[in-house]
Amino acid sequence: MNKNVRVRFAPSPTGHLHIGSLRVAIFNWLFARHHGGQYLLRIEDTDTERSKQEYTSSILRALTWCGLQHDEDVVFQSLRVDQHKKVVEQLLQEGKAYKCYCTPEEIAQRQKERDQYNDLFSMYDGFCIKNNPEDESNKQFVVRFKVPREEKTITFTDLIRGPISFDVDQFDDFILARSDGSPMYNLVVVLDDAQMGVTHVVRGEDHISNTPKQIMLYKACGLDVPEFAHLPLILGPSGDKLSKRDAATNVLDYQANGYLPEALVNYLVRLGWSHGDQEIFTQQEMIKLFSLDHVGKTGAIFDQAKLDWLSGVYIRDLDEKELLRRLQEDVDADFLSEVSSWTTDQVLVLIHLYKERVKTLKQLRDQLLLLYNGPQEYDGAALKKWIKAETKQLLQRLVKELQVIESFQNEKISSAVKALCSELNIKLVALAQPIRIALTGTSASPGVFALLEFVGKQESIDRVTKLIEQLD
Repeated sequence: MNKNVRVRFAPSPTGHLHIGSLRVAIFNWLFARHHGGQYLLRIEDTDTERSKQEYTSSILRALTWCGLQHDEDVVFQSLRVDQHKKVVEQLLQEGKAYKCYCTPEEIAQRQKERDQYNDLFSMYDGFCIKNNPEDESNKQFVVRFKVPREEKTITFTDLIRGPISFDVDQFDDFILARSDGSPMYNLVVVLDDAQMGVTHVVRGEDHISNTPKQIMLYKACGLDVPEFAHLPLILGPSGDKLSKRDAATNVLDYQANGYLPEALVNYLVRLGWSHGDQEIFTQQEMIKLFSLDHVGKTGAIFDQAKLDWLSGVYIRDLDEKELLRRLQEDVDADFLSEVSSWTTDQVLVLIHLYKERVKTLKQLRDQLLLLYNGPQEYDGAALKKWIKAETKQLLQRLVKELQVIESFQNEKISSAVKALCSELNIKLVALAQPIRIALTGTSASPGVFALLEFVGKQESIDRVTKLIEQLD
């Protein structure tokens, strides 16, 4: 254990929390917990035009839902802008930065003249530091960092990828502050990480290209350089970066769709990290076993089917009262009022029956509402598979048998239906599956006799009769 470990998760409130960003937060949280260190949260809200309070609230809500509690007060980057600007002035005074009065058009024109123009990326030619322009006090300027070129390469050891080197000549004198005076990302993230005492920067691999610039800035500001670890991205089935076409990317969508946070966290931990062949981990196991050494170097494919399977495992592991509480809290606060003729105890019994068959709490809610309200339509594949030429007559006989059952309970219903099947010399499935279709609209459900008892005698007869009418 290294109790001096301090890591941070630093989302921008320009949108809802992305599933890939959640995995970065999880890995930081586990790394801190494994070492007995500190997990910090910083909201990078300096983009005043795109940052919104609703996104900040959404991010905090998503992290809380997943159980990722930060250890100190949230740091808001926008409150430190004055400190950032002071460092820009300090770097100017020390000759480590300089004012650049060149417009983008002037830079592009000089590059065209040198036949070095590139629409995608154009390096600044250092004009203002070479020519020391005068009488420019009334002209707008940006502040550029004077890249130290004494060392030809910048090398750091990534805790996941090993040594990574960059040729210094591939960097121009990059901008530290815009013409309106607002400091740029690479500077403010360095200053904020240093101010927060961050020892390890664990983030996505899309930040690798920022790392050498940030290392230069750490050294220029006389700050200790932290350790870096860059996580592979989450990929869609095509191998491209995960998009909304592949899966929901907003974390709170998973909450609304009834996934358990424990299942989502477990799935994301295994998406790029492994401990042998183990798939399911308790939180304490994750904390004990987590190591950056076992994080893969290549992108991990998001597998919706595997997440669904894992979610089903976690649902089956919870008791019925807890599932009902979470269903109401995350999916449908008014659920009990929507099934008002059932007692809470009846609902709990149904949850016990259905939780073996569902992958999410939303599926559970939908299945129970379908049983309560009756089908508005019938599953076409189920009809094709289970409705035969003789099914209508079988259901008509069934109605007569149900009508004479006095005590409409599971055992009595079971005995009557099985006796009818024996009399007609048919397998139970030939009648049981059409009953399921009549009650729920589909052939997939818990035990048919238990469902008949819950629906009740008259309602069961009415639903079977409705299906008979559809078979005319």
